[in-house]
Amino acid sequence: MPIDAAKALAADPRLGEIGWDHKDIQLYHLGLGAGRPATDPDELCYTLESKLHVLPSFATVAGAGMAMMGGLAAPGIEINLANVLHGGQSIELHRPIPVKGSATSTARVAALYDKGKAAVVVLRTEVADADGPLWTSDAQIFVRGEGGFGGERGPSVREELPERAPDRVEERHIREDQALLYRLSGDWNPLHADPEFAKTAGFDQPILHGLCSYGMTLKAVVDTVLGGDVSRVRAYRTRFAGIVFPGETLRIRMWQEPGRVLVSVTAVERDDAPVLADTVVEHA
Repeated sequence: MPIDAAKALAADPRLGEIGWDHKDIQLYHLGLGAGRPATDPDELCYTLESKLHVLPSFATVAGAGMAMMGGLAAPGIEINLANVLHGGQSIELHRPIPVKGSATSTARVAALYDKGKAAVVVLRTEVADADGPLWTSDAQIFVRGEGGFGGERGPSVREELPERAPDRVEERHIREDQALLYRLSGDWNPLHADPEFAKTAGFDQPILHGLCSYGMTLKAVVDTVLGGDVSRVRAYRTRFAGIVFPGETLRIRMWQEPGRVLVSVTAVERDDAPVLADTVVEHA
C-alpha cells in the first residue's frame, strides 16, 4: 500500500512516559566503549555513579529508545521493515539530560519526502519533564521502494569539509562484543548479533549499530575538543553513510569552527570507507 502522506502528517502524536536512572546511563556509556582505562578519572564520569554525567546522544535510547520504529506504524504508513534503513539522526538539547529522570515523549511524523524509488520519513520525538523541554530528536528513515506517492523531494543537506587538514584525528577501536553490549540499551535487531540473520541481509557478519557509531563519535568530540564537558553540546546531527563491523576501528577527523565541530568518520581497516558523513556538533 502506498504511503498516504497527508494522513501520516495529520495523525495525532503518540504520547508516552519514559524513565531512566544511572544504570541505564552507565550501560549506554559502556556500550559505546567507555571505561577504558577503567580507572581513568575522565572515564569515571561515564561509568561511576558518584561522578556520572550524561552524554547527550543518550537521548536516542532513553526509555529503551526505538520509539522511532514505533512511528513507522503511524496512520498512512504501511511498509515492510525489511526495506527500512536509518538514513540520518539529529538531536537538539534544550538543557543537560539528568542522570535520573522521568519525562513525557511526544512522537509524530514531521515530514515525508518522495525520492522517486524511495521515501524518507522524518520521525520527530520531543521529550519534556516537569521542568520543561529536554530534547528534540529527528530520525530520518529511508524506505526503499516506497517513493512515487507524489510528495516533495525534500532538502539535500551536505556539509562541505574544509580543504585544510583536520584539527584532530582520533581512532576508536570497536570491541568484538561491543554490538552485543550496545543492544542491551534497546535495539534488539538481530542484524547486530546473529551471523545467520546478517547473511540474509547481505553481510558476512553482524554489523555495529549506526547509533553506536553516532554515540562513539560524540564521545570522542566531547572528550577532546570540548574538554569532557557534556553540557556544552547544543545539537548533533549526522548522515549514516556506511557500515562498520565489530573489531574494526573508527577514524574520527575533526575540524573546529566557531561554535561547531565538523566531523568525518571512516573505517580504518577498509581503506577509510565512509561510516558517518555530514556530521556536525554544535556547542557553547
